[in-house]
Amino acid sequence: MHVVIVGGGIGGLTAALALERAGIGSTVLEQGSGAGELGVGFNLLPHAVRVLDGLGLSAELADVGIATTDLTYAHRLGQPILRRPCGVAAGFAFPQVAGHRGRVHRMLTEAVRARLGPDAIRTRHRFAGVEHSDGGVRVRFDDDALPEATGDVLVGADGIHSAVRAGLFPGEGPPHWNGVSMWRGATDWPAFRGGRSMVVAGGNAAKLVVYPVGAGSAPGTVLTNWAVCIATGAHGDPAPQRQDWSRPADRDETLAHARRFHLDDVDHLALVAATPEIFEFPMCDRDPLPRWSHGRVTLLGDAAHPMVPMGSNGAGQAILDAESLARHLAAGGAPAAALAAYEAERLPMTADVVLRNRVGGPERVIDEVERRAPDGFDDLDAVITGEELEEIFAGYHRASGNTR
Repeated sequence: MHVVIVGGGIGGLTAALALERAGIGSTVLEQGSGAGELGVGFNLLPHAVRVLDGLGLSAELADVGIATTDLTYAHRLGQPILRRPCGVAAGFAFPQVAGHRGRVHRMLTEAVRARLGPDAIRTRHRFAGVEHSDGGVRVRFDDDALPEATGDVLVGADGIHSAVRAGLFPGEGPPHWNGVSMWRGATDWPAFRGGRSMVVAGGNAAKLVVYPVGAGSAPGTVLTNWAVCIATGAHGDPAPQRQDWSRPADRDETLAHARRFHLDDVDHLALVAATPEIFEFPMCDRDPLPRWSHGRVTLLGDAAHPMVPMGSNGAGQAILDAESLARHLAAGGAPAAALAAYEAERLPMTADVVLRNRVGGPERVIDEVERRAPDGFDDLDAVITGEELEEIFAGYHRASGNTR
């Protein structure tokens, strides 16, 4: 069996590695150049780290990321609402790892080329369509160098603007914007709270996130990721621009939004001001699909279930997709039946996560406190009970599969 994977992001590359581990060959075809370290920080919860460990990548992941030990949800004015240990500190068998998206992508790229060969990833090939041939698929591309590729299965892992998905669902239209824009960046900064802590301050209408994603270039520093998320429109409005991880943002506008927040142990305004490159990103998703698989063609990751980035589940769910896909294809049945089984396992869970993220994910603990105490509080117990907070937080993680 040979699988054609359209899309060389984290999901597509992990799929290639999972298939190789299962004894199945693949070729990754990416429309971009494959150069550079695009994106900023992101988190991998223990259930996703478990998959990468199973692919023999634990040491490499530890080299490029940070094992997060604790997470604090706080009011936008800084008062702590909920503190939770993360990863191994919380009793999981695997850590929670924060990393720079570009560095993790490079790690996966190097692993694919080392294990599958230097030509396993081919860049600058734009998907144009697919046809079912006798016993396989014929995938067409808009370029003279590679007009087509053949295989037994096609996996569309080409992101929220997936051309493979558009071919399967041609009338779907653009992604849905939830009205929130994100400004984000990363730079070396003095470590805070031991250099392995994550802070989320503010609810879904106005949120500040700060956490380390890698080693710093000087002693006592860490590469620190930050994000400022502000409701600048209404749910369902047209997105202000195309969703793109690398769109440059205005520094003064970003600082104006960041002044809404306060943190006691991080000078987040100085952090934003010191960041060389700032990016702007509209938070978008798509409605869950009724199906992903059409014969020998299926979807994976953001092509299948793009979700607004909260709860640390976007890349993680793509990694879980890759594991499931490889397992079902390796089971020995007909490819179309294997893809249907993969879909049956993964589609309901990811659809639930997409919908939960629309109403706030685990950050709803902050929304509820800020609704009751918009100007802050002196006594959290007078605002909300610990049982209410725990049910919001734990209920989300049960639904996403991140359980011990």
